[in-house]
Amino acid sequence: MEHSNFSTLQRSNNSPLYILVIKGKPEGPFSIDELKAYNIKPGDFVKTAAMDDYKEAREVAELRELFGFSKPPAIPQYFAGFDQRLMASALDWFFVSGVCILIAFMAVLFISEKEARIAVAFSLLAIIPIVKLIYHIIMECTAKRATYGKQILRIKVCDMQGNQISFGRSLWRNIAKIFPVMTFFVGYLFSFFNKQQQCLHDMLAGTLVMKDRLF
Repeated sequence: MEHSNFSTLQRSNNSPLYILVIKGKPEGPFSIDELKAYNIKPGDFVKTAAMDDYKEAREVAELRELFGFSKPPAIPQYFAGFDQRLMASALDWFFVSGVCILIAFMAVLFISEKEARIAVAFSLLAIIPIVKLIYHIIMECTAKRATYGKQILRIKVCDMQGNQISFGRSLWRNIAKIFPVMTFFVGYLFSFFNKQQQCLHDMLAGTLVMKDRLF
């Protein structure tokens, strides 16, 4: 099968198809039975059309179960630095602010009163932070585990085992950001003093911001 037809084959097959790295080169796609014939090892790298990047076979639940892998999923080891998190936040502010300003601008076109236009403009000061909070809460508990800013920087939010967080934990994590703000942003500096580079709100929520491993 040709590698270029990977996505098409993935959609037409009920079970996932995997690209397998063999001697440093991606080969496939292969079905699970074909992977088994290759005597796939827990540390071999695989990828499906739904994955953003390659993973070790032991990190894929379906393969661990199929081959009886006893090793647990790999615990996150690569964490986003303060600079990456800051850049992702800046991008998210840009995206959210841009959308809110565009909507407000379109609304103003239908408002003739000067006072009402000014009120709409000033309301953005309250609306943008609220929309950004909701945006973070929703995006960080999806399968992507990241806002668009984080996705661009290839970082994502997870629990202490690297799993997708629940809506409740995402809600608490983002509400907990008020504590770093109340301490004049000192809570964000916590990331410089622990190996997992957690900010205060991450410690309170039991979350990590990890980097996608590059292949």
